[in-house]
This record gives sequence, structure tokens and C-alpha cells, in this order.
Amino acid sequence: MTSTQTLLKTLLKNPSTIKTKSQAKQLHAQILKTKSLCSTHLSILLSIYSNFKLLHHSLLVFNALHSPPTLAWKSIIRCYTSHGLSHQSLASFIQMRASGKYPDCHVFPSVLKSCTLLMDLRLGESVHACIVRLGMDFDLYTGNALMSMYSKFESMCERGVHHVFDETPERREIGKCRELSGRIVSEELESEAAMLCIDRNANREQGVGESLINNNFDNGNSNELINNFEKQIMGIDHSVNLNQIKDELLQMNDSYKRTGGTRAVRMDSVRKIFDLMPNRDLVSWNTVIAGNAQNGMYEEALAMIREMGGANLKPDSFTLSSVLPIFAEYVNIIKGKEIHGYAIRHGFDADLFIGSSLIDMYAKCTRVEDSCRVFNLLPQRDSISWNSIIAGCVQNGLFDEGLQFFRKMLKAKIKPRHVSFSSIMPACAHLTSLHLGKQLHGYIIRGGFDDNIFIASSLVDMYAKCGNIRIARWIFYKMEQHDMVSWTAIIMAYALHGHAHDAIALFKKMEMEGVKPNDVAFVAVLTACSHAGLVDEAWKYFNSMTQDFGIVPGLEHYAAVADLLGRAGRLEEAYKFICNMHIRPTGSVWSILLAACRVHKTVELAEKVAEKIFRVDPENMGAYILLSNIYSAARRWKDVANLRISMRKKGMKKKPACSWIEVSNKVHAFVAGDESHPYYERINEALKVLLEQMEREGYVPDTKEVLHDVDEEQKRHLLCSHSERLAIGFGIISTPAGTTIRVTKNIRVCVDCHIAIKIISKIVGREIIVRDNSRFHNFKDGRELSTDYQKFLSGKDFTPCRTASHVLFGEQSIHYLKEFPQQSSFIQIAICILSLTALTRLSFFATTP
Repeated sequence: MTSTQTLLKTLLKNPSTIKTKSQAKQLHAQILKTKSLCSTHLSILLSIYSNFKLLHHSLLVFNALHSPPTLAWKSIIRCYTSHGLSHQSLASFIQMRASGKYPDCHVFPSVLKSCTLLMDLRLGESVHACIVRLGMDFDLYTGNALMSMYSKFESMCERGVHHVFDETPERREIGKCRELSGRIVSEELESEAAMLCIDRNANREQGVGESLINNNFDNGNSNELINNFEKQIMGIDHSVNLNQIKDELLQMNDSYKRTGGTRAVRMDSVRKIFDLMPNRDLVSWNTVIAGNAQNGMYEEALAMIREMGGANLKPDSFTLSSVLPIFAEYVNIIKGKEIHGYAIRHGFDADLFIGSSLIDMYAKCTRVEDSCRVFNLLPQRDSISWNSIIAGCVQNGLFDEGLQFFRKMLKAKIKPRHVSFSSIMPACAHLTSLHLGKQLHGYIIRGGFDDNIFIASSLVDMYAKCGNIRIARWIFYKMEQHDMVSWTAIIMAYALHGHAHDAIALFKKMEMEGVKPNDVAFVAVLTACSHAGLVDEAWKYFNSMTQDFGIVPGLEHYAAVADLLGRAGRLEEAYKFICNMHIRPTGSVWSILLAACRVHKTVELAEKVAEKIFRVDPENMGAYILLSNIYSAARRWKDVANLRISMRKKGMKKKPACSWIEVSNKVHAFVAGDESHPYYERINEALKVLLEQMEREGYVPDTKEVLHDVDEEQKRHLLCSHSERLAIGFGIISTPAGTTIRVTKNIRVCVDCHIAIKIISKIVGREIIVRDNSRFHNFKDGRELSTDYQKFLSGKDFTPCRTASHVLFGEQSIHYLKEFPQQSSFIQIAICILSLTALTRLSFFATTP
């Protein structure tokens, strides 16, 4: 025997000595060179190729075997599964059984994983029956694989099988309520983490570093095909045409989509398998714990951890990463920190899975600073850890920080994934940065992510909140399919822009297409009814929500109805409605009624409502301001003075009204009466010219809106220096004629400014979109395009006659543009971050500006 043959014999006896793909190929070459092509040697070589996931080379070796032994079948099945080729894996399993070979404990984990990838419970049950028939159900690795499969099927059944790799687990609450943008982000991120977490355990079951690959095949549910498949597994018919079986398996895709999902599975199946296992290792325990945690059975998961301690097993990094989401869900920061301490003491804190789970846990507990510390201490960072910190910042209102982490991720050469964009898009929406949102949209298109339903829904939400409802609508109708999130996004978009009847029509269309509305969808439609004054329609939806869909009203729904009644002037009815809420009303809900009292000048009721607010939320600054304005409107200056003294004693200071506009990729902020902007003189000159034009159109300032004890001339000056007018003036002199002007304001636009902006839009021939803390106002040609329901609130409306004066002012705009360069040298003013409510003016809409 030559030295080469001796070396080959040694290597084949110890295949674990082959460490690289190159070494595996060299071994193959030597086998061919020495003509050592016996079945045993080729099977070992095939096993080595399979471990390296070299599918092409594995198939070359496998096809060279005339009668493949069990080792060869096991290797090719595992290789198919690791590449997500589940149909081929199962077809090979059928061929193996048809050839008379009996699978061992290393075959079934791959077969069961293929059943999970195909999302077909009945196939999995058939394989389970085969396992029992062959007496393999007591094997440790097979038992672990069975538990992993059933726990995943439970998650799939809860979320809807057709969305298993993109859909998300139960929607979670951020802050005091749940909001559309945050839901898009958190759902997809949790889905990714959930599947990754379970797959990590599955990898350990098989001892191979396999990753779950989502193939493009769906599973079929045709009874005939399934019955044939069961026949092959349970009682092999050697006359069967195996190629035909392969074709039938590949044709299952279409029949599955026609017939729908799988039968319900319970975690009881997992526990039963676990209890029947004669031997259990740490993977066995982790599989059950992770399955319970991922399916919302938190108490059961924690109980299993206590039982594991009784079995003299210590939690490892996987156990901890399964438990941390439970404490995040319970917002139990103390228990979460205990787990963190355990991880540090046992050296698990550097683990990427633990790190990502800790980042997510701290973020859900609103401890973003701790999330950042954990992230910064990680020795290495993958896409999951980056996405976790980005989502954590955005969901806690730290939008600038989220954008900074996104930029750092790109600089670190980490390629963004679909969840990355779903995480960062809400930041653009909340900062109303249309330019940045468009840049991300371009990145999404170039990366081929624009067909992802979560990203498309985020884009709809972003464009709507940045004031461009037309692009939001275009993206929605361009989507191939719509789920609950996308429907809710477009309905809320129309509601926020005042297109109430369109929003209601879309809600009805959604129901007609068989999409069941959720709680956020009802918030959207109730908001639309509120903006249109559709009281009867709103009551119909509010009652339908509870009676037809079993949704318990939350603060958001009560707030929307209270806002509706307040806008309609039915204040006593609104007061009784809030008093009869099944949950304790917060100061924010009462504040809605207080705002309505200010509009309708109902002082006595306002005092009663304010007393309710101060009782449940004594630090509510907005309530003090509203009550002060109500007293001012009633000229009760003594009460105003007393209230302001009380505020000073409590250290309260009114936040000034602020508006901002994005020009030449920079954001410029303006405060009412503020003269600090470098181009204030030019803005003021433009506004004076505008005022002259407006007065020719019949505009008379409504000084009743000025709640200060000053003379009329001073009141006129105060009205003209409101922050939104400064921003609009700046937009006019800084952009070409005809450019749409988009302004955002942190409080509600007053009635006088509402009338003034209508006239300005006609004079300058521009579309002006103003977003306040209630909704969007779209002005063009002297009227509001969305709705004129505002006149119902103010008791008056103003639509000036059409003249040619806007042409003259258009030339004036060009004069300013020639005299003053574009904004490349403007100093960027700090952005005022909104802590507003885009839905019903409630502070508990923590992630909606």
C-alpha cells in the first residue's frame, strides 16, 4: 500500500480532519486518481461535501452510486434541506424507503425540517407516524426535531401560514398604545427574531451549522397527493413511479394556495413528546422553552426553566435569549437585568443572540440608553443587532439617533435587509423629512425590496405623514397584495389628510375583500368620521367593533369618539361618554373634551373637565394652557393670572408654538414672533407684501384668536407673526414659483391662519400643505382640498374671489429668488421633535407626530 493510499484510508476513517472545502475537493481528486471508488468511500466523501453544503459536488458523488447506502441517502437529504429544497429532500426520503433502506436518527431531523419549510402539518404528522412505526420516537435527536417542528407549526397557525416568514407574531404595545408605524417595524423585527431563535436551536439538534432558507415553494394540501405520500412513508409500494411522485410533490404549490392553511396544532403535542422522551439534553429543554415563549405561553416557559434547574441543567445562551423576550413583553426590567447579570457572570454577554435580545428587552422597557450600552459593548455586530438598536431608538421616539445608527450600519458595510427599512422609515415619517424618505425609497428600489409588503406599507405611511398623499396612494395600488397593515396605512393616510369619505370607502372595500379589520383599522375609520363630522357613522363602527369583531375598545377608540362628539358640539354627550368608559380615562382623553370646550367657549364645563384632568394627571401642561386660553377668551384675566401663578409654582413653562419647513434638503424652524432666523427681514418683507394682497381680497384679521390683553394693532401683529406664516413666507422666497410648500406645526393651526393660508394659496398660485397636531390641511386656489368641515368648528368660512393678483405675486417671488441665493448657505436650525398625535391629538400616541 502506497503512502497516498494510507493517507486516504486515514482521512476517510477520520473525515472530521477535513476542515475546508478545498481539502474536501483535494480528497475527491485523490480518490479518483487512485481509483478508490468503492461505495463506502464515496458515501463518506458525500457526507463531507454535505457538511460543507456543497450541493453540486454532493449530487455528482451521489449520482455515481448505483445503490446508495444509508449514509449517502442521509447526506443528500440533509444537503437538500440545508439549501431549502424541501420537495427534493422529501422525494429523496421516499426513494430511500422504496430502495429498502431504513433511516436512522440522523435522517429524520432533516426530513422534519423540510416538512416545516413546506408549512404542511399533515406531511409532518405522516413522518411522525413513520418515526413511531420504526421505533425512532425515543431517539434524542429525533425527539428534539419533532418538538421543534410542532412548536413552529403552532406559530404558523397563529400568524397565518401564507405569511409565516414575513408576517409577525402578536402586535405589541409601545408606550401607552399601539400605533401604525411602530407596528410595521416591531412586527417584522419580532418575526425575524422569532424564526432565527428557533432555527438556531434546530441547527444544534443536527450538529450542523445550517441556516433556515425560505424557498419559493409553498406546500399543497390536496388529499389525493397527501394520501399517496402517506402510503409511501407508512407502507412502501415498490412498483411506484418515483419520478411521478417527485412531479406531484413539486405541483403541490398551486393546490395549497387554492385550499388554504393547515389544521391547528397545540403546544400540547410538543410537551407530550418531551414527556415521553427517555433521555433529554439541553437542546430538548430549550426547544420546549423557546416554543412556549414564541407562542405567547410565557408562564409555561418560565415553569420549564424552573424544572430544568431541577434536572441539574444550567441555562445556556440559547435559553437566555428565549427568556429575555418574555420579560420584555411583561416590561419587567428587574427580571431582565437579573438575566443580564447571569449572562455576564457566565460569559454569555458577548454572544450575538444574547446581545440582540438584551437590546430588544431594554428598548421595550423604554431603557434605550441601556440598549445602546449593550450594543456598544458587543465585540461583533451582525444585521440582527443593528436592526434591533435602530428599531429600539425609533420605537422610543429617538428618531435622529435611529437615523444615525442606520448610517453607521451602512458605513460598517452591513447590507440593509427588508426589516432595516421597515425600522427606519417611521423616523422619516415622524421627522417629516420627505427628502430623506425619498432617498431611502430609491435605496429600497435599487435593492429590490419594494415588493416587500411591510416596506411598501411603511412607504405608504411615510409619504402620507410627509404630506404627499398622492405618492402614498400610488404605492398602495401598486402593491400586488394588501394585508391588514397596508389597508390600515392607506385608510389612516386618507383620514389624516381629511379625505374622510375616501377613508370610509376604503374601509368598506377592505371588508369586502375579506380582510378582517383590527383595532388600529377602527381607530383610523373613527378618526375619519371625526374629521367629517359623521356622528351616526362613527357610532355604527364603534358598536360593530365590539359586537361583530369582539374587539375591546381601547383608549384610542374612546378618544376618537370623544373627539368626534366634541367637534360636533355635543359636549355634554361627550362628557357622559368619557365618564362611562370601561377603563379609567386618562388626562389625554379628558384633554380632548377640554379642547372642544375652548372651541365652543363652554367655560363651566371646561372647569369641570380641567378638574378631572388635574386629578388624574396633575402635571398635564396642555390642560393648563387650554384652560388659560379659555379664560382669556372669556376675558377672565384674573383667573388667567391665578392659573399662571400656579403654573410657575409648579415649575411649568409653556412650550412655544413651532413650525418648520424643509428647503434644499435642510430643515428650518420658526417660533412665533421669533426674529432669529438669518433671513427674517426678507421673510417679514414678503409677508407684508402678502398682507396687502390679502386685504385687497377682503381678508380681515380675526383678533379674537389673540388671547392676550393688548391693543388691536398689537393683536394684528401677533397674528401675522405666527410660526406657520413665517415658515410659509420663507418657503415662498426660497423655492421656485409653483413649488408645493410643506409646513409642519407642533400645535393646532388657529382659525385666522387657516383662513389666511387659503388666501395665500390663491395669491401665490401654490399648493400649501400644513400639518398640525390634528391632521393635514391641503390648500390650493383659495380653498382647502380635503374638506371644509373646519368652518363647522369656527362658525365661518372665507373663500376669496378669483383674481389675477397671484400672477403678480408670482413675479415678486421670482424677484426674491434672483436677489437671494438658494439655501445652500443657510444655517440649519435644530429640528423641533414632535410629541404630537396624528390620530386624535392624544399624547399616548407615542410614535405618531
